[in-house]
Order: sequence, then structure tokens, then C-alpha cells
Amino acid sequence: MNTSRTGRNAPCPCGSGKKFKHCCLGRENATPFGHGAPAPSQALREALQGQELHSQEEAQAFANEHMRQQNQRPLDDFDGLSPDQMAGMLNRPFSSQRLVVFPEVLDSPPSAPITRLFSLLVEAIGEQGLKPTAKGNLPRRLCREAALAYWGEEEYRENTRFGGINREMDIPDLHVTRLVAELAGLVRTDKGKFILSRDCRRLLAEGGLAAVYPKLFRAYAEQFNWAYRDGYVDLPFIQRAFLFTLYLLWRHGDTSRPQTFYEDAFLRAFPMILNDVPPSPFSTAEETLGRCYTWRTLVNFAGFLGLAEVEQVSNDILCREYRIKALPLLGDALRFQISG
Repeated sequence: MNTSRTGRNAPCPCGSGKKFKHCCLGRENATPFGHGAPAPSQALREALQGQELHSQEEAQAFANEHMRQQNQRPLDDFDGLSPDQMAGMLNRPFSSQRLVVFPEVLDSPPSAPITRLFSLLVEAIGEQGLKPTAKGNLPRRLCREAALAYWGEEEYRENTRFGGINREMDIPDLHVTRLVAELAGLVRTDKGKFILSRDCRRLLAEGGLAAVYPKLFRAYAEQFNWAYRDGYVDLPFIQRAFLFTLYLLWRHGDTSRPQTFYEDAFLRAFPMILNDVPPSPFSTAEETLGRCYTWRTLVNFAGFLGLAEVEQVSNDILCREYRIKALPLLGDALRFQISG
């Protein structure tokens, strides 16, 4: 009797978001659900033992029901999420209201590095607009003023010991804020000047930064290329799984924890991502992935958007250590609908 099998082009049952043929197909002994669960085909064979099925239709119905139950079962390696919930987080992060709701306007004004810089940008553009440089960047004078206001005098002196602020790229956070604001449709160029879009002016007038922040958040999560900010390998799946990281912060971020807690939880959920890490003579795949994940997701996403406090506790440039704790903005910017 033939049993039902996942189609080659169907979403992989492991919840990775990849097609089955590009993920767990042919890995009969693999554990795509994590390190402790059997592969889907193995689990189905075990469930079929002792069943009296008299037709192909009965076998198909049994297999479908078995897979449905498996996909709705919470998994330890997914930190209590089911494969169905994980698939929603990966494939439909902004349209899975049974999992999470993103308010269009926050309950209170947000405090985050990106909003502080966006406020400086809004003030500089003003009503008259702001003329860019010949290369289309923010003018040097604004960059210097913004750097001093953003960093403070002591950090400004430290960051300019070996060279001044001469261009937008000398303040990476400001450069990224401008790019994200453009992606969000809040800032654009018109007649040779940076201007605030009509939508941006409306949002600021109606709700201030509390109305603008959701636009910046979604543009950073969905449109901005996280790999642009660092020299690590591409690994786009790290960005695709942003909502799972925020779920981990929601579940565990009330206590300050080392970044390795989140690195380990991410790798436990998605062990197959190690196959996408190119070999390096200087570090293992796990070490490369961990550093990339921490810098890209915890520091430059959760920290920059004010969702988590990221405290650097080691100055070792090759192996920086951080402690991570969720901030109140996390519960204001998104509201998980998951019990537990």
C-alpha cells in the first residue's frame, strides 16, 4: 500500500519556508523539526503500523489527518510553537493575526535609536526640503550635527579620533535610517531636494512618532537588506525569521540573558541553516552563524529599533559578548496572540 508523500514543490513540513525539494527531501534520517523529532516520513510510517486501511482513499485520509495533527503539535525545538505557527511566522509575518497583531499606531511615543535619528532628519528637512550632496546623500553639516546629537560629546570624540564626519556613511545608523525612511515612503526626493512625503506629514500630524514607527519597523523588517550593514555572509533566512526572534524575546526577554541563549534557540529551531554557511578556516559554521545572527538580528534590528536593550559586556572585536533584555516597546509594537 502506497502512503501519502509531500509534493516536491510543496512547503517543507519542517516549517523552514523552503520547498520540500530544497530542504528535507531525501533526508530520511534527518530531523528537520529539530534535534529530537523524527522525520515526517518516519513518523508517518510509525503511525501506520497496526492500522487497518482498506483503500488508497483511506490511506490518504489517514496520512492527511496525521500530518495535520503533527503540524499543530507544539515542539520544544520551536520553543513551544507548532510547525503551522512557525510557517506563519516565516511566510506571513504581517498577515497572521492569530499569531501576532501589529498596531497601526502605538499606545505611546516610541524611544529607539531609529526614531531619534528620524526625528533629526524630519527637523532638518522641515517645510523647505533639504538639498542632498552631488551623490544624493545627506549634507555634511547635517551629518556632523546629527552625530553630535545622537552620540553625545564623549562618544563623538571617541568616534572621530581618527577622522571627522565628512559624509553620511560616517554615521552608519543615520545612513540606514534615511534608507529605511525612503523604503517606508516617508522621505523622498522631489525637485532636487529631500522632502517629507504627504503620508509622513499626515502621520506625524495625527499621531507623531507613534504613528510613524510601525512604518519604519515594517520597512526595516521586510524591505531593507540586513546584510547591507555588515560584512558577514548573506544568509537571508536570518532576516526572514525575524518574528521568531521577537517571539523568543517576548517569551524570555524579561530577564537579561547572554546572546548565546538566542543563538542556541535559533540554531535549535533551524539546524539546516548551517548548510548555507560557507566554510571558513577561522571559525566553525556554528560560530559564523552565531556572530552573524547576533549582530544582524539582536544588535542591528532589535537594538536599533528599540525592542531590546543590548548591552555589550566584552570588547573583544573577534568575539563580542552581549546581554539582551526586552524593552517595553516590544509589547507595544507587536502583540503576540499565542498563549503561554
